[in-house]
Amino acid sequence: MQQKITFRLGGRISDAKDIERIMRSSGFFEEVSSEIECALDDLNEHLKNSSGTYLFAEIENRVVGYVSFDSVPCSDSAFEFEWIAVDNGLRGMGIGKKLMEKSFEIMRSQGGRKAFLQTSGRPQYLPTRKFYEKCGFRHEATLEDYYVVGDPCFFYSILL
Repeated sequence: MQQKITFRLGGRISDAKDIERIMRSSGFFEEVSSEIECALDDLNEHLKNSSGTYLFAEIENRVVGYVSFDSVPCSDSAFEFEWIAVDNGLRGMGIGKKLMEKSFEIMRSQGGRKAFLQTSGRPQYLPTRKFYEKCGFRHEATLEDYYVVGDPCFFYSILL
């Protein structure tokens, strides 16, 4: 039986522990520990200044994934994803895809025409990049040695 996924718009202070738990579960963010700190700083900024949009996926009131995005400064119709993460034990259930679809709906309702995201080029991120492509994103550019030497940044976009 499929568990019912509900969605909640907007962050809460209590989401910090869930974001950290979800990001640690992936094993991706341990190599660059500042990534988790950065995600938590972004949440705090959102809570203080209502900056960006946070969307949480929950099963039985437990946060199992989230996405954050914001409009691109000085653009009238572009958005940029900041974070998307799903509890590692629940990958493959369609949670990430549903978070993306809900995000696209929100962006379109705010006049969005195009969305961008970036991700690491490390080999462990290959499934992540394939996920983005499966969601309809197109690889637009690669910048070598972006995060650290040997770790390129892959830029993706999608027409909303």
